[in-house]
Amino acid sequence: AFNRVVHPVPPFQQKTLTMALTMRLNAPTMIAKMSAAKSRANAPGFIRSAVRKTDLTLAVPARRHNGTRAVSTKAVTREVISTDKAPAAVGPYSQGIKVGNTIYVSGCIGLVPETMKFVDETVAGQTKQVMDNMGEILKAAGATYGDVVKTTILLAEISDFGVVNPIYAEYFKDAPPARATFAVKDLPLGARVEIDCTAVIDV
Repeated sequence: AFNRVVHPVPPFQQKTLTMALTMRLNAPTMIAKMSAAKSRANAPGFIRSAVRKTDLTLAVPARRHNGTRAVSTKAVTREVISTDKAPAAVGPYSQGIKVGNTIYVSGCIGLVPETMKFVDETVAGQTKQVMDNMGEILKAAGATYGDVVKTTILLAEISDFGVVNPIYAEYFKDAPPARATFAVKDLPLGARVEIDCTAVIDV
């Protein structure tokens, strides 16, 4: 026989022991809830995108008045932009792509559409032709220079930037778009300058 001695639990440990005991007792319920939530997240159609020919189906979260979210689905059309007033594509790409109200214009170089030859050998002449070609593709998509939100300029020589910049500025006089400029080793067909853009229009 022996005497059983019970030591009182210090007050500062009582709360910790109570929380540990509660978590142990509720563990099966908590695991079940986590498994159910994971299953819902992996269920088909929770958030998805599907491509069928030229239609894109996008699941867009929408906030309800009570703070929860619902998923609404809307169709977005993908359209290839093509015009004979700009140089034809010289590779496996489109002159432009329109998705919803956003237009993506491929990089333009200074080719004359009718001859598919460079307008001249100068960076100034090619820059102007590039911007004119870009304008024709934008026009075919229902946009203007004023709808452009982003451009990228590629130069064969960074020293040509001082020539390109003022010509470029003539086409974007008010609220010019965001822009990035890079010098690269080579450009297609030996071009001196190439510029692409992204535009957003009201629909």
